[in-house]
Amino acid sequence: MSESFSDNSPPSPSAFFAAAEVRHGWSLVGLALAFGIVMNSVYSIIHEAEHAMLFPNRQWNDAAGAFMALFFPAPFHLIRQGHLGHHFRNRSDDEAFDFYFEGDHRLWRHLVLYGILTGCYWIVVVLGNVVFLVFPFAVNKKYWSFDRPSHAFMESLNPSYRRLIQLECLAVIALHTLIVWLFHIPLLNYAVMYFGFGLTWSAMQYVHHYGTERHVTRGARNLRLWEPVDRLWLNHNWHLAHHEHPTVPWIHLPALGELAQTGRRGFLLWSYFKMWRGPRPAKDHVENQYAGRIIR
Repeated sequence: MSESFSDNSPPSPSAFFAAAEVRHGWSLVGLALAFGIVMNSVYSIIHEAEHAMLFPNRQWNDAAGAFMALFFPAPFHLIRQGHLGHHFRNRSDDEAFDFYFEGDHRLWRHLVLYGILTGCYWIVVVLGNVVFLVFPFAVNKKYWSFDRPSHAFMESLNPSYRRLIQLECLAVIALHTLIVWLFHIPLLNYAVMYFGFGLTWSAMQYVHHYGTERHVTRGARNLRLWEPVDRLWLNHNWHLAHHEHPTVPWIHLPALGELAQTGRRGFLLWSYFKMWRGPRPAKDHVENQYAGRIIR
C-alpha cells in the first residue's frame, strides 16, 4: 500500500447494528451524519484506487478498489472511468454544471445542479447498478443527447469492461441484500443512513469547481473543513493540488498546495451554500480536448 490507511476501512458492522436498532428520528439523523463522514473516507480510498495509487501492484489496487466500491455502492470499473474522465473534461462545456449556454434547456440545467446539491446525483449512481445490469443498452450515448455531460460520459466508456461492470453490479445488489437481511435492518433506516453519505458525497462533487477558472487542471480550488476530517478524507479538500498533480498520493497534497501559494483555503460549507445561486448564463465555450474513450 502506497501510504497508511489504517483509519480508513469498510463501514464497521456497528453502523449496521445501529441502523437495525435505532428507533427515533433524531437518532437516525445523527447516525446518517456519522455514516456520511465515515463513508466519505471510504470513498477517499476508492479515489486513490481509481488513480492506481492505493497499491503498487495494479491487480491488488483494482481488487481493493472494487471491494471498497461495493459499499458505495457502485461498480468500481464504471465509476473509475467516470472519475478519470472528469479529470479530462473538467471545466469544459462537457462538465460546466454552473453554466448554461444558448440552446440549453435552462430548467434542466438548474435541475441538474440542484440535483447534485441535494444528493440526487448519488441516487442516480446507485440506480445505475440496476440499469447497467438489466438495461445495458441505456448507456448508449444516443439516448443522452439532451444532457451534454451524460453524453460525454457515455461516449468515454470502454465497452470491453461491460461484463466486469455487470458482475460488480450483481455483487453490489447481493451484498446489500445480505446486509439488510443479516442485520434485520428496516429498509427506511438503511435508506436514511446511506443517504447521509449520498447527500454529503454528492454535494461535494462540484463544490471544489463551482465558479473556478475554466481550465482543465486549474479549474478547482483547495477548501478546508476541520483538520481531523480533512485527514480522514485523505486530504480530498486539497482539490486544486490534486487536479494539478493527479498521480501524487494524498499525503503530499498539502505540501504541494502550500508550495503553489494559491491563497487561503475557503471554508467548504460556505462554498457549498454559494452553489445554491444556481447556474449562470455563459457565452464563452471551452471545448473538451479529450473527448472519447478514456480507458483503453
